[in-house]
Amino acid sequence: MIVKMSKYAFMVYHKEYDTFLNTLRGLGVVHIKETKSITDDEHLQKLLAERKRVNTLMRFFKNLNAAKKDVKLAPARELDKKEGLKLMEKIEELQEKKLQLLAYRQSLEKDIDYMSIWGEFSYQNINRLKRAGYDVTFFSCPTAKYEPVWGDLYNAFLINNFQSVTYFLTVTKEGTLIDIDADRPKMPAMGMAKLLIRHEQCLKEIEEVDNELKRCASDDYKTLDAFDKNLQNEFNLINALVQTDKQAADKLMLLEGWVPAEDAPAMEKELEKQGYFFQELEIEDGDKVPIKLRNNKFNRLYEPITRMFSLPNYGELDPTPFFAPFFMLFFGLCFGDGGYGLLLIIACAIAKRKVKADYKPFLTLFQYLGLAALIVGTCTGSFFGIELAKVPALSKVKDYFVNSDNLMTFSIIIGLVQIIFGKCVAAFKIKIQRGVKYSIAPFAWVFVIVSLVCAFGLPYLNVHLSDTMMTVFYVIGGAGLLVAYLYNSPGKNIFLNFGTGLWNTYNMASGLLGDTLSYIRLFAIGLTGAILGGVFNTLAISMTDGLNIVLRIILMLFILLVGHTINIGLCTISSLVHPLRLIFVEYYKNAEFEGGGKAYTPFKKA
Repeated sequence: MIVKMSKYAFMVYHKEYDTFLNTLRGLGVVHIKETKSITDDEHLQKLLAERKRVNTLMRFFKNLNAAKKDVKLAPARELDKKEGLKLMEKIEELQEKKLQLLAYRQSLEKDIDYMSIWGEFSYQNINRLKRAGYDVTFFSCPTAKYEPVWGDLYNAFLINNFQSVTYFLTVTKEGTLIDIDADRPKMPAMGMAKLLIRHEQCLKEIEEVDNELKRCASDDYKTLDAFDKNLQNEFNLINALVQTDKQAADKLMLLEGWVPAEDAPAMEKELEKQGYFFQELEIEDGDKVPIKLRNNKFNRLYEPITRMFSLPNYGELDPTPFFAPFFMLFFGLCFGDGGYGLLLIIACAIAKRKVKADYKPFLTLFQYLGLAALIVGTCTGSFFGIELAKVPALSKVKDYFVNSDNLMTFSIIIGLVQIIFGKCVAAFKIKIQRGVKYSIAPFAWVFVIVSLVCAFGLPYLNVHLSDTMMTVFYVIGGAGLLVAYLYNSPGKNIFLNFGTGLWNTYNMASGLLGDTLSYIRLFAIGLTGAILGGVFNTLAISMTDGLNIVLRIILMLFILLVGHTINIGLCTISSLVHPLRLIFVEYYKNAEFEGGGKAYTPFKKA
């Protein structure tokens, strides 16, 4: 359900405006109407950039703390703006230093690996030869191209052969022209001994920086969180000033905002008490009214799915309670195995004891989804890949399990039900937005589709209808078509309505067929998961046949564990992705969901 909003205008004398904004922020119910873009204000953009830096550092610290057990976070310290920015710079400098040290370590390790080919030698001895008038030159070439005659011509010494490459050096008198078809590699600036010393020093410095960052992660995480809230409060306050219109030579400050209708009386009472002027305004077409959702405990779990696509706009219905039961059923059909569903319920129940309160609703959602998988999987006769219909102990009830043919039919039926339900929602939305007369034709199409589905679909399901019932359905369908063809655009001439009706018929027929067939994926994905679970069971038995009992049990458990883990992962992904697609594409299209709503974010202290 979308919470009803009231629109208000506030007019305050400029000298009292700061006090007024503090009062408004204390009430914490007004969503300030944005009349100017925040991208045009340099100060706001600077604050956004600072908050982004803080949030990046907090995520970094959160990952560091997650890697350690029993981390005790120090209480937050109160920092002013200058001190907070200085703390951020200090942490960023440590991060940059670590990056530089890591790059230096990588460079040293590369040089050490290369010098291990040449072996240990002293650059001091090479410099002595240089002072004595001899040049030492390093070469490398493919082993097949190495010429032994180079030893006689240029006093070449073979050093190493590594991966079909020959490494050698020459000792010649200074100024001697060396004509050799080989590469002259760039040698490291120091020998192996010094490289190892530098590498050890680098590792110590990295460890010191790591320890300092870990200390900051525990000492400064809450401080950064408090500083981020201060920045957020500063941003909200400045944004309120930016969105304020100045009237009467900047003497009067005019501000507009949105308040939930249920909170409006308390706000009015407080503002009247303090003597501030306000006036409730009419909501006009085109107003971007902020959206606040309110649902029961079950539907509230599915609100993140709604927000994932888009919040509804103020003129339509909250889609969450309408698609929530369908999404739960679709997940169960795609998961396709009762054992996996039971495992999901148990795993989430255990995890809820250890996670923070913010994550518990998501685990509760997955418990409901697991319950749907348990029910659907058991009804279709699949439990950890075991076909229940073939279990001797269940032979008396094997005929009650849903077979694949019935499951495919059910998938199409449930898809058709959701599509028709979506069209009912669309018609009801048109009734709310434009009036009853504009919703008559959309409702007529619903009656046409339902009557035709009953007339032609029920006999296909071996439900035999009497001639009287068939006549009733034909009459309802004909009357619905008559209305849909002649009254689809109230106020326009009959010929235009008839042409529009023909075009709507084409779109309805082609769209309905394509949308309904999309729901076959529910059957296909669920069947695939169940079959794949059975395949791993068969592999565990057949691949260990003939082994002694102990080894066979160990290998069977290993195959089952790995196989079913992979299958559960694949089932979870497909059981989330494909129901989302059916909701966001097929259902939203038939329900004529518009979206584009902006979340209600009241002006209050963080």
